[in-house]
Amino acid sequence: MENYLAKVIVDTCYHIHVGLGPGLFESVYEEVLHYELCRQGLHVKRQYPVPIFWNTVEMKLGFRADLIVEDLVLIEIKSVKTLELVHKKQLMTYLKLTGLKLGLLINFNEALIKNGIVRIVNNL
Repeated sequence: MENYLAKVIVDTCYHIHVGLGPGLFESVYEEVLHYELCRQGLHVKRQYPVPIFWNTVEMKLGFRADLIVEDLVLIEIKSVKTLELVHKKQLMTYLKLTGLKLGLLINFNEALIKNGIVRIVNNL
């Protein structure tokens, strides 16, 4: 199911990138991607608060996930000059903390969106 969702997400990102182009704020791409995925009938959580545990104490807001699709795929959206190793590590940490198996790191600030998509897996 994760692989099917990834294909839908990547295809949707492609269409958004063609329509809007690079150079906008992350929040714009997040808004449009959320809208388009929901329009396709998918359940999408946006800016979803994910708690973390520290010394057995639950911190209610460890981080906010940009998008979580069907409770299976976590999407981290960027609009930066280039993706750095820290962005990939960030997504891997998010996957570990949520227990999700698949994450997509999507940088909309690329001339070709295919160069801005990184798939990160966590025991998939």
